[in-house]
Amino acid sequence: MRIRIGHEMTIQVSQDTPLISLTTPEAARHRDYVFPEDFRTTPHVPVQNYVDRFGNICRRMVAPAGTFTIFSDITLNDPGARDEADFNAAEWPVEALPPEVLGFLTASRYVETDLVSDEAWALFGNVAPGWNRVQHIVDHVNGSMVFDYKLASQFRTAASARSDGVAVCRDFAHLTLAYLRALNIPARYVNGYVGDIGVPAAAAPMDFAAWIEVFLGGKWWTFDPRNNQRRIGRVVVARGLDAADVPLINSFGPHALTNFRVWCHPVDEQGNELDGMLFA
Repeated sequence: MRIRIGHEMTIQVSQDTPLISLTTPEAARHRDYVFPEDFRTTPHVPVQNYVDRFGNICRRMVAPAGTFTIFSDITLNDPGARDEADFNAAEWPVEALPPEVLGFLTASRYVETDLVSDEAWALFGNVAPGWNRVQHIVDHVNGSMVFDYKLASQFRTAASARSDGVAVCRDFAHLTLAYLRALNIPARYVNGYVGDIGVPAAAAPMDFAAWIEVFLGGKWWTFDPRNNQRRIGRVVVARGLDAADVPLINSFGPHALTNFRVWCHPVDEQGNELDGMLFA
């Protein structure tokens, strides 16, 4: 199947402001592009790409004073399969973990493992380890908070999300990460596109989504604490310890977001949008 993804973000800045944007898909998906990415800024400015410590593609630019827009549109091929699963995937003891995953056991800006550690062991310490325990944690987090986009907060952490009882997708991800890392299970934050493919269309406007990847049985697996279901057409943009590592726009100076659009939907070979339920 083919999926069209993209975004348009417009900000207002009072002076020339350096920016770093993490919105292009991971390098592994570039071979799936049907056409080269249509990326542009208005007004046009030089853009420098580099790769950060997590392997994410970052775009560096300077927004001139006034109104500035970042636009991207991509059509890519996708196998049309739901997220992979292996219900027998096992947890590995810390001493057996590859060095490159050890960093995903630590606390971070939004993931305070120390504040939820006792609770994590009380709730999940006696659950059989492996895929089953991870899914048990995801189920718990999914059912313990209410999604409310209007109450999103950049200051809400894993611990405060647990207390508040309200969340957006990043908060579901952060609390799940905190429980997993407290139990010595490596887990990382993921940002990307998840369209309404194979599921009823949501009433709310499309947005970037947050989910997690968990290291089990020697590889990383996708879990989605917000939706709590395997989805079709998921496109990874960036990974990190938490949302602080993967900002859509990191501005080195104040900015005001004045327009924000995101799209992710299946298309035919002529580029016409298709009903996502056709792929259910």
